[in-house]
Amino acid sequence: MRDQIIWKVGGQQGEGIESTGEIFSVGMNRLGYHLYGYRHFSSRIKGGHTNNKIRVSTTPIQTVAEDLDILVAFDQETIDLNYHELNEEGIIIADAKFRPVNPEDSKAELHPVPFTEIAKEQGTPLMKNMVAIGATCAVMDLDVSLFTNVIQEIFGRKGDDMVQKNMKSMEEGYHYMKESLGDVDGTLSLKEADGQKRMFMIGNEAIALGALAAGVRFMPAYPITPASDIMEYLIKKLPDVGGTVIQTEDEIAAVMMAIGSNYAGARSFTASAGPGLSLMMESIGLAGMTETPLVVVDTQRGGPSTGLPTKQEQSDLMQMIYGTHGDIPKVVMAPSTAEEAFYDMVEAFNIADEYQCPVIFLSDLQLSLSKQTVTPFDLDKVEIRRGKLLDEVPEREDPHSYFKRYEITEDGISPRVLPGTKHGIHHVTGLEHDQEGRPTENTANRKAQTEKRMRKLQHLVDNFPRPVDGETPHDETDLLLVGFNATRGAIEEAREQLESEGFNVNHLHIRLIHPFPTEHVKPYIDSAKRVLVVENNASGQLASIIKMNVGQVEKIQSYLKYDGDPIFPGEIYEGSKELLKHEHINI
Repeated sequence: MRDQIIWKVGGQQGEGIESTGEIFSVGMNRLGYHLYGYRHFSSRIKGGHTNNKIRVSTTPIQTVAEDLDILVAFDQETIDLNYHELNEEGIIIADAKFRPVNPEDSKAELHPVPFTEIAKEQGTPLMKNMVAIGATCAVMDLDVSLFTNVIQEIFGRKGDDMVQKNMKSMEEGYHYMKESLGDVDGTLSLKEADGQKRMFMIGNEAIALGALAAGVRFMPAYPITPASDIMEYLIKKLPDVGGTVIQTEDEIAAVMMAIGSNYAGARSFTASAGPGLSLMMESIGLAGMTETPLVVVDTQRGGPSTGLPTKQEQSDLMQMIYGTHGDIPKVVMAPSTAEEAFYDMVEAFNIADEYQCPVIFLSDLQLSLSKQTVTPFDLDKVEIRRGKLLDEVPEREDPHSYFKRYEITEDGISPRVLPGTKHGIHHVTGLEHDQEGRPTENTANRKAQTEKRMRKLQHLVDNFPRPVDGETPHDETDLLLVGFNATRGAIEEAREQLESEGFNVNHLHIRLIHPFPTEHVKPYIDSAKRVLVVENNASGQLASIIKMNVGQVEKIQSYLKYDGDPIFPGEIYEGSKELLKHEHINI
């Protein structure tokens, strides 16, 4: 029996591929297995190849796998595009309707199953996905009754008759596959899971839940892949706590509404992807100049322009740090798992309030859309901090003076009031201003206000929870692997494989991108013979940022992937082995 099984279902977009993967995943999750799922889909409503790859394991996992054990195919294109991933003991379960052909160099066995024909016998060809799940159960030696509750939840609103037809379709698929397997029966069965209850969600849902826990009650946003799920989730949940979501006419309107509502005291945020963030940059500068708290989520995708809107990339790093004009304090943070995304989202709002500045919450498509098992969140860890937000303001001796909203302070953070606070009247403008907010071009004031704003972040790195993370067991290393966002799982698996072969390898994951945690990163760079920075872009943006802040340029190399697919553990392993053999290499 196996510790893990990698399963994939594929077909044309719009014919139930996602729901097939969802039913299979939810059933396995409820048994207590650890899962990580990654969807490949096209930027269209219907048509075009799509697949859903699910990794099921008895132990925790944090990334997608590059190989495959079971391929469920609804068309020949699925076989042609994905068969090369199959292991020698792998199996292809294909709908007999399209007369599947197994490529000559395929290592897997092909088993045609009449998905469509069996489904029609039960009333509708739409139930062919249930036949496929039944066939999967036969291959994995699972009892189809394990999926009964899942089917009841999904189809129960359509009546008991529909539930029974779906169950019957699954059972028929199971029995047909059992007969087809013959002597192969049982070779792809999993060891028993621990039975523990865990959440199963995409990263965007964890981000949305983190916003709810942080006290968000308003989200203005414009739909864009892969950020839209955050908005769609909160459309359902925010009204339950007295909040609302507004779909704006564009991203500029969304960020301006978020700035206005935060100024008024309501915690709010917006979420977008690279193209939308480009439109928001001037407004993010406004938040910096007016010292208004602001949280913006950027779910990175393939660029530039429309690029690859449904594919993985990490190429917004430089834009997030340097995209705004002028000098403003800004925080860019990057969680690496769905669990981190929840807690870090709460911290993002605390930082925005405490430091009165924009906070960019950086995700990527793999983190945002991959569905994974997550340990239930501990709400006792959630803390709300509002910083220097005053409830009362003493009356001023001069009745004609304003409240010093932009007062020059030692830490660069000025007292803040909400509109309507007695004695708290002040002027707000995107122009340079004095301590009361009045516009001025006085050079001494300009210098003082700029320095005040830039002083804000001088202690942020030390106060940030785990600016760097990872597995760093060695004081001196043959190789240091560095990454950010969703590359964490792949890097860690590659590190473990290299360790098993006798290499001393550390893994450092950067969670705070800006201001850069130089003093936290430098000791690991200094103690490594070689450094390999792993990222999904063509220009080595994280590597450049490390070189700018830490130095040691001669020992830092890049592993770059920018074809739209995630980085796999085996790719990092092979690149690392090559680097360990040579002094310098361009990968």
